[in-house]
Amino acid sequence: MARVRITREAPAVAPVAPVPRMTPAASSVSRVTAWDLLLICVAVYLATSIGRIHQLFPILSLFKPVLLSTVLASGLFLLQRSGQRRIGLLNSATTTCLLGLVVWGALAIPTALNQGVAFQFWINFVRTVVMTLVIAGSVRHARDLSRLMFVYCGATVVYTGVVLSRFQLGSGDNWRLGRLYYYDANDMATLLASAMPFALYFLLGQRHRVVRILAVVGLAILAVGLIRSGSRGGFIALLAVIMFVLLGFTMISARARLVGLIGILAVVFASASDRYWKQMQTIFNPQQDYNLTSDAGRLKVWKRGLGYMTDHPIVGVGGDNFGIAEGTISPLARRAERGLGVHWGAAHNTFVQVGAELGVPGLLLFIGLIVTAFQSLRRVTRRAARAGPAAADLSRLAQALMAALVGFVVGSFFLSLAYTDMLYTLIALTIALAKVARVATAPARV
Repeated sequence: MARVRITREAPAVAPVAPVPRMTPAASSVSRVTAWDLLLICVAVYLATSIGRIHQLFPILSLFKPVLLSTVLASGLFLLQRSGQRRIGLLNSATTTCLLGLVVWGALAIPTALNQGVAFQFWINFVRTVVMTLVIAGSVRHARDLSRLMFVYCGATVVYTGVVLSRFQLGSGDNWRLGRLYYYDANDMATLLASAMPFALYFLLGQRHRVVRILAVVGLAILAVGLIRSGSRGGFIALLAVIMFVLLGFTMISARARLVGLIGILAVVFASASDRYWKQMQTIFNPQQDYNLTSDAGRLKVWKRGLGYMTDHPIVGVGGDNFGIAEGTISPLARRAERGLGVHWGAAHNTFVQVGAELGVPGLLLFIGLIVTAFQSLRRVTRRAARAGPAAADLSRLAQALMAALVGFVVGSFFLSLAYTDMLYTLIALTIALAKVARVATAPARV
């Protein structure tokens, strides 16, 4: 009898699709949501460097918040260089331009008109750049970035509210704010123009009712502060921000943008005096403007600044040496021989300031810093669009940062703000967002 061998076949199993794995950085992002000590130190640094909180409330100066937050934040960052806080993630064209400015500032010291001033400038600038990298490195995910933007905006609102409460306007030449805490009225107006897009982001891009109410109040305070500054440059910066918001905030509905801007304009028109509008009219009718007629006016200062750059094209006259050039090598300096006073003034233009003090290469690096920052933010919006609705907040953050940079660049065209914390904080947030977006929108590893 033939044997029949029965074999048991293995049951058919449907092929299992490989499970996508999150990258280590992405998985750590999903776990980390709370504030930590490093982020708190960075927030304190922003509140002091941007909002000048320690000067508004002098009792805080007893605790040395600027020094303490700088040292602690730098030390903690060096101890936490892992995951999203790896220093290698900060590598970008913007970072290269930033470090290039540091190097070029050092090369300008030996040939500076006043080497001591140039060296002190360089030390301070190195501190600013180090904190720029620390701020960018401390951000782990989009939520951290929005937190720091909230601190930037909130500190500016507090500063403005305190100034409005302590400095009263009057008649005659006292119709506008004058010298304030740290900033003058024009500097403050540029700061407010850079903070308004963040307030708009929290008003139009957030769902939390408390945050939106705070954003409404903050926007109103910022608008009143900008009007009372009486700054024409600040007014132009505000118009530039409004145009960018109308045309560039594509991730927020046009209706919402229009309602938000109408609210800002309503506050502007309600708080502006006849003297303010008379001052703004000189933008379009400048025949009697001292900026065009006086030797100390902006137009002639810019011409002299361009002259310093062409006479010292490689390394300029040295960091923070523009005023010294005005008093020693400018055509006006000859007045001192006749016993006449010479004004050792500022450049009143950020780009002229850099070109005169650090030469043509320094100016190119500075322009590259700003241009690459805008390019980086545009790349973030494109990556977020490809990633789908889940990454929509990245686009909103990028567009808010672009609007803030627009406000700074336009306002600083009439001011000497090339090395201020205001600019380098915006640069830090830009580098941080680019870092976060690269990880958040990267394809999952299989």
